[in-house]
Amino acid sequence: MDIQGKVVLITGASSGIGRAAAELFAARGAQVALAARSEGALGDLAARLPGSLAVPADMTREEDVRRMVARTHEHYGRLDVLVNNAGRGMRADVAEAGLQDFRDLLELNVVSVVNAMQQVVPIMRAQGGGVIVNISSGTTRMLLPGMGLYSATKHVVNHLSDIARLELAPLGIRVSTVYPTRTATDFGFNSVGIRPGEGEAYAQGDSAEYVAGLILEAVETEAPEVLAEAVRRMGGQG
Repeated sequence: MDIQGKVVLITGASSGIGRAAAELFAARGAQVALAARSEGALGDLAARLPGSLAVPADMTREEDVRRMVARTHEHYGRLDVLVNNAGRGMRADVAEAGLQDFRDLLELNVVSVVNAMQQVVPIMRAQGGGVIVNISSGTTRMLLPGMGLYSATKHVVNHLSDIARLELAPLGIRVSTVYPTRTATDFGFNSVGIRPGEGEAYAQGDSAEYVAGLILEAVETEAPEVLAEAVRRMGGQG
Protein backbone atom coordinates (compact mmCIF):
# COMPACT_ATOMS: atom_id res chain seq x y z
CA MET A 1 0.00 0.00 0.00
CA ASP A 2 1.16 3.50 -0.83
CA ILE A 3 0.56 5.40 2.42
CA GLN A 4 0.53 8.88 0.89
CA GLY A 5 -2.77 10.41 2.01
CA LYS A 6 -3.89 7.26 3.81
CA VAL A 7 -5.40 7.26 7.31
CA VAL A 8 -3.33 5.30 9.82
CA LEU A 9 -4.52 4.53 13.37
CA ILE A 10 -1.67 3.68 15.75
CA THR A 11 -2.25 2.41 19.29
CA GLY A 12 0.31 3.00 22.01
CA ALA A 13 1.30 6.14 20.12
CA SER A 14 2.34 8.33 23.04
CA SER A 15 5.87 6.94 23.36
CA GLY A 16 8.43 4.45 22.08
CA ILE A 17 7.70 2.47 18.95
CA GLY A 18 4.21 3.93 18.55
CA ARG A 19 5.43 7.51 18.64
CA ALA A 20 8.27 6.76 16.22
CA ALA A 21 5.83 5.07 13.85
CA ALA A 22 3.46 8.03 14.01
CA GLU A 23 6.28 10.43 13.19
CA LEU A 24 7.47 8.27 10.29
CA PHE A 25 4.03 7.76 8.76
CA ALA A 26 3.24 11.46 9.06
CA ALA A 27 6.55 12.33 7.40
CA ARG A 28 5.59 10.04 4.51
CA GLY A 29 2.31 11.86 3.94
CA ALA A 30 -0.15 9.79 5.96
CA GLN A 31 -2.86 11.21 8.19
CA VAL A 32 -2.24 9.71 11.61
CA ALA A 33 -4.70 9.00 14.41
CA LEU A 34 -2.86 8.67 17.73
CA ALA A 35 -4.26 6.43 20.46
CA ALA A 36 -2.99 5.90 24.01
CA ARG A 37 -4.03 6.52 27.61
CA SER A 38 -1.74 9.54 28.04
CA GLU A 39 -3.88 12.44 26.81
CA GLY A 40 -1.21 15.07 27.46
CA ALA A 41 1.52 13.23 25.56
CA LEU A 42 -0.87 12.57 22.67
CA GLY A 43 -1.82 16.23 22.49
CA ASP A 44 1.83 17.26 22.35
CA LEU A 45 2.54 14.77 19.58
CA ALA A 46 -0.55 15.74 17.59
CA ALA A 47 0.53 19.38 17.76
CA ARG A 48 3.77 18.42 16.00
CA LEU A 49 2.22 16.23 13.29
CA PRO A 50 0.10 18.14 10.76
CA GLY A 51 -3.25 16.54 10.04
CA SER A 52 -3.05 14.15 12.97
CA LEU A 53 -5.78 13.38 15.51
CA ALA A 54 -5.38 12.50 19.19
CA VAL A 55 -7.88 9.87 20.35
CA PRO A 56 -7.17 9.03 24.01
CA ALA A 57 -8.16 5.46 24.81
CA ASP A 58 -7.51 2.74 27.35
CA MET A 59 -7.16 -0.32 25.14
CA THR A 60 -8.36 -2.62 27.92
CA ARG A 61 -11.74 -0.86 27.94
CA GLU A 62 -13.97 -2.29 25.25
CA GLU A 63 -15.98 0.89 24.81
CA ASP A 64 -12.81 3.02 24.54
CA VAL A 65 -11.65 0.92 21.59
CA ARG A 66 -15.01 1.24 19.86
CA ARG A 67 -14.97 5.00 20.42
CA MET A 68 -11.36 5.27 19.19
CA VAL A 69 -12.15 3.62 15.87
CA ALA A 70 -15.46 5.45 15.42
CA ARG A 71 -13.87 8.82 16.16
CA THR A 72 -11.07 8.19 13.67
CA HIS A 73 -13.51 7.13 10.96
CA GLU A 74 -15.81 10.05 11.68
CA HIS A 75 -12.97 12.58 11.54
CA TYR A 76 -11.27 11.36 8.36
CA GLY A 77 -14.12 9.60 6.57
CA ARG A 78 -12.04 6.45 6.13
CA LEU A 79 -9.51 4.22 7.90
CA ASP A 80 -6.85 2.51 5.82
CA VAL A 81 -4.34 1.10 8.30
CA LEU A 82 -4.52 -0.15 11.89
CA VAL A 83 -1.25 -0.63 13.79
CA ASN A 84 -1.91 -2.67 16.94
CA ASN A 85 1.14 -1.57 18.90
CA ALA A 86 -0.14 -1.05 22.46
CA GLY A 87 1.15 -3.71 24.82
CA ARG A 88 3.08 -4.45 27.98
CA GLY A 89 5.82 -6.84 29.04
CA MET A 90 5.97 -9.20 31.99
CA ARG A 91 8.94 -10.73 33.78
CA ALA A 92 7.86 -13.71 35.90
CA ASP A 93 8.42 -17.43 36.17
CA VAL A 94 5.40 -19.52 35.22
CA ALA A 95 5.17 -21.11 38.67
CA GLU A 96 5.27 -17.78 40.50
CA ALA A 97 3.38 -15.26 38.36
CA GLY A 98 0.32 -13.55 39.80
CA LEU A 99 -2.75 -14.75 37.96
CA GLN A 100 -4.38 -11.33 37.99
CA ASP A 101 -1.24 -9.82 36.49
CA PHE A 102 -1.45 -12.43 33.74
CA ARG A 103 -5.15 -11.76 33.17
CA ASP A 104 -4.40 -8.06 32.84
CA LEU A 105 -1.61 -8.84 30.38
CA LEU A 106 -3.90 -10.99 28.26
CA GLU A 107 -6.50 -8.23 28.25
CA LEU A 108 -4.06 -5.69 26.82
CA ASN A 109 -1.80 -7.83 24.65
CA VAL A 110 -4.46 -10.12 23.15
CA VAL A 111 -8.08 -9.12 23.80
CA SER A 112 -7.59 -5.47 22.86
CA VAL A 113 -5.90 -6.54 19.61
CA VAL A 114 -8.90 -8.68 18.67
CA ASN A 115 -11.30 -5.90 19.65
CA ALA A 116 -9.51 -3.30 17.54
CA MET A 117 -9.44 -5.65 14.55
CA GLN A 118 -13.15 -6.36 14.91
CA GLN A 119 -13.90 -2.64 15.00
CA VAL A 120 -11.94 -1.73 11.86
CA VAL A 121 -12.91 -4.67 9.65
CA PRO A 122 -16.42 -3.41 8.74
CA ILE A 123 -14.95 -0.03 7.76
CA MET A 124 -12.19 -1.57 5.67
CA ARG A 125 -14.64 -4.00 4.06
CA ALA A 126 -16.87 -1.11 2.97
CA GLN A 127 -13.83 0.69 1.53
CA GLY A 128 -12.70 -2.36 -0.40
CA GLY A 129 -9.60 -3.11 1.69
CA GLY A 130 -7.00 -2.04 4.20
CA VAL A 131 -3.98 -3.19 6.18
CA ILE A 132 -3.75 -4.38 9.79
CA VAL A 133 -0.32 -4.66 11.40
CA ASN A 134 0.00 -6.50 14.71
CA ILE A 135 3.18 -6.05 16.73
CA SER A 136 4.55 -9.31 18.10
CA SER A 137 7.91 -10.05 19.72
CA GLY A 138 11.16 -11.80 18.93
CA THR A 139 10.72 -13.67 22.20
CA THR A 140 8.27 -15.93 20.36
CA ARG A 141 11.25 -17.32 18.43
CA MET A 142 13.19 -18.09 21.64
CA LEU A 143 12.89 -19.98 24.94
CA LEU A 144 13.61 -17.42 27.66
CA PRO A 145 13.03 -18.31 31.32
CA GLY A 146 11.02 -15.58 32.99
CA MET A 147 9.46 -14.43 29.72
CA GLY A 148 7.07 -17.33 29.13
CA LEU A 149 3.83 -15.56 30.02
CA TYR A 150 4.60 -12.44 28.01
CA SER A 151 5.81 -14.54 25.08
CA ALA A 152 2.66 -16.66 25.30
CA THR A 153 0.49 -13.60 24.73
CA LYS A 154 2.51 -12.75 21.63
CA HIS A 155 2.31 -16.35 20.36
CA VAL A 156 -1.46 -15.91 20.43
CA VAL A 157 -1.12 -12.69 18.43
CA ASN A 158 1.03 -14.49 15.87
CA HIS A 159 -1.48 -17.25 15.31
CA LEU A 160 -4.48 -14.93 15.30
CA SER A 161 -2.76 -12.73 12.73
CA ASP A 162 -1.99 -15.68 10.45
CA ILE A 163 -5.56 -16.94 10.58
CA ALA A 164 -7.05 -13.46 10.20
CA ARG A 165 -4.87 -12.92 7.13
CA LEU A 166 -6.52 -15.96 5.50
CA GLU A 167 -10.02 -15.01 6.62
CA LEU A 168 -9.82 -11.35 5.58
CA ALA A 169 -7.94 -11.72 2.29
CA PRO A 170 -11.19 -12.07 0.27
CA LEU A 171 -12.20 -8.64 1.62
CA GLY A 172 -8.99 -7.04 0.40
CA ILE A 173 -7.70 -6.68 3.97
CA ARG A 174 -4.10 -7.71 4.55
CA VAL A 175 -2.88 -8.67 8.03
CA SER A 176 0.85 -8.50 8.79
CA THR A 177 2.88 -9.31 11.89
CA VAL A 178 6.01 -7.39 12.89
CA TYR A 179 8.62 -9.07 15.10
CA PRO A 180 10.84 -6.57 16.91
CA THR A 181 13.48 -7.61 19.38
CA ARG A 182 14.71 -5.70 22.44
CA THR A 183 14.11 -2.02 21.71
CA ALA A 184 15.60 1.08 23.36
CA THR A 185 12.35 2.41 24.84
CA ASP A 186 10.67 2.48 28.26
CA PHE A 187 9.03 -0.89 27.52
CA GLY A 188 11.44 -2.78 29.77
CA PHE A 189 11.06 -0.36 32.67
CA ASN A 190 7.25 -0.56 32.39
CA SER A 191 7.07 -4.34 32.33
CA VAL A 192 5.29 -6.14 35.15
CA GLY A 193 7.76 -7.77 37.54
CA ILE A 194 10.86 -6.15 36.06
CA ARG A 195 13.90 -6.53 38.32
CA PRO A 196 16.42 -3.80 39.24
CA GLY A 197 18.86 -3.28 36.39
CA GLU A 198 16.90 -5.27 33.81
CA GLY A 199 15.19 -2.23 32.30
CA GLU A 200 18.55 -0.64 31.54
CA ALA A 201 19.45 -3.57 29.27
CA TYR A 202 16.92 -2.33 26.73
CA ALA A 203 19.12 0.71 26.07
CA GLN A 204 21.33 -1.60 24.01
CA GLY A 205 18.47 -2.68 21.77
CA ASP A 206 17.25 -1.50 18.37
CA SER A 207 16.00 2.06 18.13
CA ALA A 208 12.29 2.80 18.07
CA GLU A 209 12.86 4.43 14.68
CA TYR A 210 14.25 1.18 13.31
CA VAL A 211 11.16 -0.73 14.41
CA ALA A 212 8.94 2.01 12.97
CA GLY A 213 10.65 1.31 9.66
CA LEU A 214 9.68 -2.36 9.96
CA ILE A 215 6.06 -1.34 10.48
CA LEU A 216 6.18 0.89 7.43
CA GLU A 217 7.67 -2.00 5.45
CA ALA A 218 4.80 -4.24 6.56
CA VAL A 219 2.23 -1.71 5.37
CA GLU A 220 3.92 -0.96 2.07
CA THR A 221 4.67 -4.59 1.15
CA GLU A 222 1.60 -6.13 2.81
CA ALA A 223 3.85 -9.09 3.64
CA PRO A 224 2.65 -11.75 6.10
CA GLU A 225 5.47 -10.91 8.49
CA VAL A 226 8.44 -8.58 8.87
CA LEU A 227 11.28 -9.51 11.23
CA ALA A 228 13.93 -7.37 12.87
CA GLU A 229 17.42 -8.36 11.73
CA ALA A 230 18.28 -9.72 15.18
CA VAL A 231 15.21 -11.98 15.02
CA ARG A 232 16.26 -13.21 11.59
CA ARG A 233 19.63 -14.17 13.02
CA MET A 234 17.86 -16.28 15.65
CA GLY A 235 16.59 -18.47 12.85
CA GLY A 236 13.30 -16.74 12.03
CA GLN A 237 11.75 -17.91 8.81
CA GLY A 238 10.77 -14.49 7.47
